[in-house]
Amino acid sequence: MATVKFDDYLNAELRDEDFKEGFLKEKAVLESSLAVYLARQNAGLSQRELAQLSKVPQSTIARIERGDNTRIDTISKIATALGKRLTITIQ
Repeated sequence: MATVKFDDYLNAELRDEDFKEGFLKEKAVLESSLAVYLARQNAGLSQRELAQLSKVPQSTIARIERGDNTRIDTISKIATALGKRLTITIQ
């Protein structure tokens, strides 16, 4: 079996519009979950502490950080509690 570079494989798969749509949706969710995780870590807060500050259940913060989708208003509450601005960019 020939070796295939991942980037080459991904670029080939992205030519399929259904695959591309799903890939981009999942990428956006994962990027937002990573942003929440890193902001919380940089603030030196536990999930429980952030939950108390943001008035968002700790279980919701855990789900977001796990990569589950969430509402923009929930992310906005978390950002505000961290003293950050929520910025959404559509490219």
